[in-house]
Amino acid sequence: MKAGKDKVIAFHYTLSVDSEKVESSHEGGQPLWILLGHGQLIPGLEKALEEHGAGDTLQVEIAPVDGYGERQEDQVQRVPKKYFQQAKHLKPGMVTVLALKQGGQRAVTVQKVGMSTIDVDLNHPMAGKTLNFDVAIEEVREATEEEIQHGHAHPPGAEAH
Repeated sequence: MKAGKDKVIAFHYTLSVDSEKVESSHEGGQPLWILLGHGQLIPGLEKALEEHGAGDTLQVEIAPVDGYGERQEDQVQRVPKKYFQQAKHLKPGMVTVLALKQGGQRAVTVQKVGMSTIDVDLNHPMAGKTLNFDVAIEEVREATEEEIQHGHAHPPGAEAH
């Protein structure tokens, strides 16, 4: 069976940027389970996985436009420290999570820490970077109706919700 929209795919990956390993699913031992076509992956990786099946391995280079987007230099914002849970521990260069007024969270990079505010870069930490994935597909299967309704895959042994 080939991967595509509304298919569940289990795969291991290693992500590198500029020949430096950023993260790998191999270290945790469990593959990543994804329901394709539901926005769970960056567009370039999702497109690259389509039409591949169990046992396939691939190397994918993803340009910023198909990953986390280009860097936007005007995306620096000064935020009161009260919006950060660990404000006193933050230092320039650290990536942290900012709670949004409209709900949800956003990963930001600390640029400067002041007495009562923190300057943060709102670009995703991987924005503007070319991403290199080494992927090994373990399984491709039809999604269940429940998975499609929930908008994500249910790996084997996962508790129902």
